[in-house]
Amino acid sequence: MTTDDSAPVRFDNKIAVLLREDLETWQRLNVTAFLVSGLGTEVPEVIGEPYADADGTPYLPMFRQPVLVFEGTKETLTAAHGRALSRALPRAVFTSDLFATGNDRDNRAAVRAVAKDQLDVVGLAVYGPRNAVDKVLKGARMHP
Repeated sequence: MTTDDSAPVRFDNKIAVLLREDLETWQRLNVTAFLVSGLGTEVPEVIGEPYADADGTPYLPMFRQPVLVFEGTKETLTAAHGRALSRALPRAVFTSDLFATGNDRDNRAAVRAVAKDQLDVVGLAVYGPRNAVDKVLKGARMHP
């Protein structure tokens, strides 16, 4: 079988991050970093092979496909959270309460203290079939 290395790679699945539009720039970056860190732990197939430079210096593996970043209103995030749950897609959540915590234990406690329908979601990462992720993101727009 011959493969064409110049042909575009099309993934059946999609990695997407949805951020609330009213976040500060530093918050957007921080939330995105935290959210995507969870996907590789639960969905190992999203992680590619380790990197190495021409000198053989090793580097950590990264996602094997692009991460698409979107933004939306508070209502868009709330709806997307519900749709991600109803479709049972692998997901990571970041709530506004996490900006006031400083460690993993307190982060988990802050999320655990609030019922899922009452979470003030400011960021959501999802992974799954492209069509399912697109449905979760309905109403969101690409991050500028």
